Amino acid sequence: MPDIDIPALTHTVLLSTFVLTFLFGAVLQRTHFCTMGAISDIVNIGDWSRMRMWVLAIGVAMIGTGVLAWAGLIDPTKTIYTSAKLAWLSAAVGGLMFGFGMVLASGCGSKTLVRIGAGNLKSLVVFVFLGLSAYMTLRGLFGVVRVNTVDAVAVALPSTQDLPSLVAQASGMARGTLQLVLGGAIGAVLVVWALLGNGFRTFDNLLGGLAVGLIIVGMWYVSGHLGYVSEDPNTLEELFVGTNSGRMESLSFVAPYAYTLDWLMLFSDKSKVLTIGIVSVIGVIAGAAAYALASRTFRWEGFGNAEDVANHMVGGILMGAGGVTALGCTIGQGLSGVSTLAVGSFIVFATILVGAVLAFKYQMWRLERMA
Repeated sequence: MPDIDIPALTHTVLLSTFVLTFLFGAVLQRTHFCTMGAISDIVNIGDWSRMRMWVLAIGVAMIGTGVLAWAGLIDPTKTIYTSAKLAWLSAAVGGLMFGFGMVLASGCGSKTLVRIGAGNLKSLVVFVFLGLSAYMTLRGLFGVVRVNTVDAVAVALPSTQDLPSLVAQASGMARGTLQLVLGGAIGAVLVVWALLGNGFRTFDNLLGGLAVGLIIVGMWYVSGHLGYVSEDPNTLEELFVGTNSGRMESLSFVAPYAYTLDWLMLFSDKSKVLTIGIVSVIGVIAGAAAYALASRTFRWEGFGNAEDVANHMVGGILMGAGGVTALGCTIGQGLSGVSTLAVGSFIVFATILVGAVLAFKYQMWRLERMA
């Protein structure tokens, strides 16, 4: 086996990550791709355009992930989403918390980064509270509560929890083929549904859906193939370079907030190094800022009143705790996780939607009371 230059490979993986997430931030800034906005449009004005953009991205990500798995380039069972332990209560509770929180905070994790890049100071406050809450839920006080409550409720499955593995376990069919067939079939249905929407097929809508879906697939390739080492020369174990989880990673924007704060605060500690998650955070902000400046849409924006501050602080805390509990956010679970066809990801996706709708109902109730 030839010698592998791990530092050089890590540099390549992180540079590739920055390029993809820079594009991701620019695309989101241009197209107004926003999962909270998609739900808001439906609840408030009955417009499904941004939801179709999100669904188009999911369909493309499913199809692309299926192709990569079938070709043997990646193994979706080697992600945090596809454990054989289905922590359904953590997924449901975390999803509800995240969905409610993102409405209070005016956007999910990815949208918060895009808004920071475009000059929104409110989102900078969300960033700090989300990151601190995520860290507390990973390793601190909230983490102790999480492990001893919702994480203790789980179902042990006969295989990893992704649909291809479960069907393969029951039928004896090849798992890679099932990933292609199931991902292709479900993804195709979602793509067709999105494209058939009246007035949906505009340049920005297509750009948002297609580009975001392909970037998710691109990140799976970068982390799961380009950055995969079957035998680390230092440990003689399997390695996914540049990851915090030690597994294949695509985009997610909750735990990487915590890792970014940790890296910034302990920068002089040589053990704190850049990872895919940290570079993703930096890349999205940079891409959004570049497009906002180029298009002259960069605007400084601050808080309107004390209640606005409180809502964004509470929203950030709920997203941090909920996102870690659910193992992801609207991007981490709603795109990256769902693209692996993991059962838990579908639970998180559904409960995020429910949590967001409940938050919008709460806001309307508050407005009625104030009136």
